[in-house]
Amino acid sequence: MQIWVGLGNPGAQYAMHRHNVGFMAVDTIAEVHRFDPWKKQFQGWSATGRIGNAKVLLLKPATFMNESGRSVGEAMRFFKRETGDVTVFHDELDLPPFKVKVKTGGGTAGHNGLRSTEAHIGNAFRRVRIGIGHPGHKDRVTGYVLGNYVKAELDPLAGMLGAIASEADWLAAGDDARFMSEIALRLAD
Repeated sequence: MQIWVGLGNPGAQYAMHRHNVGFMAVDTIAEVHRFDPWKKQFQGWSATGRIGNAKVLLLKPATFMNESGRSVGEAMRFFKRETGDVTVFHDELDLPPFKVKVKTGGGTAGHNGLRSTEAHIGNAFRRVRIGIGHPGHKDRVTGYVLGNYVKAELDPLAGMLGAIASEADWLAAGDDARFMSEIALRLAD
């Protein structure tokens, strides 16, 4: 069982925030791969299904971003998984909008959801970093991250989320490089 976590804040008022792109990614994966319906579990919402040969638990913590690690840790302990079995989908200021990069381990770059996850399970988990771009000045970061995607961004956002879901087989198989390459090819069209 792999555990794929989308980071975000629960509640309709946060649904289109850039900070919630992790929730959007796992929602799209669940839909494209026809996962079981979402259910309340592990201090969040979970859905199970298969991607390629892998059994995957999708998880959206309902703890708010700065406590996400509680939910991730609970699911990990329940399934007796290791930190390396966890993949976290999150927004990334240091990548251009709609760019997707994968890495294992590393710092948290001030991201409260990553910081909380690291505090609860260690930092050797895989991260799917979803670029949201930087507003240009650190004083504008909070409002930008907690702001909604604007209308002009909705088509590229949908394209990127669709590419992540369509190429998820590579991620499930552990071929991070191919996952990134196939997404880049899809988005270059």
